[in-house]
Amino acid sequence: MSTPVDFVTVSSAGLESSPWADALAGLRANEARYFKNKYDLVFETTPASEAPELVDYVAKVLLERDIVVSSKPLEVTEMMIEAAEGLTRWTYVFYESGLAINVLYTVNDNKKRAVGFKLSDGMEIPEELGKFKFARMKSKLAGTIRGSYFVVKGEY
Repeated sequence: MSTPVDFVTVSSAGLESSPWADALAGLRANEARYFKNKYDLVFETTPASEAPELVDYVAKVLLERDIVVSSKPLEVTEMMIEAAEGLTRWTYVFYESGLAINVLYTVNDNKKRAVGFKLSDGMEIPEELGKFKFARMKSKLAGTIRGSYFVVKGEY
């Protein structure tokens, strides 16, 4: 069952098993605010156990760079967004370690295809992402977010 993410009253519901639950909830709320402001969409998440195909899809794309996430997936979401550049598939997985991964994938062409990594405030860089450089950004909802990405080359 999907649950809308409230970015006004941040809740760690669904993320309680994470040692970074509050920071991860802020990160999730930050993403919800982005989609509301940019696309006027409600960001809704589902327990990862109810949508294993989304976890598998993200894992498959990560294998392009030989990345295997060792943390347990807690929540997922997927949105199809029609924009100027065409139809874009956004898939998110929020992990128990405090990591959030999204796959941005334009369906009609290969102009915008990337995997983004975001680390919750205070979280160490996971070993599997050690080769990436992370930039910092401030968020009222999430504190300091560190992020990185890679361009997707394959077809998924």
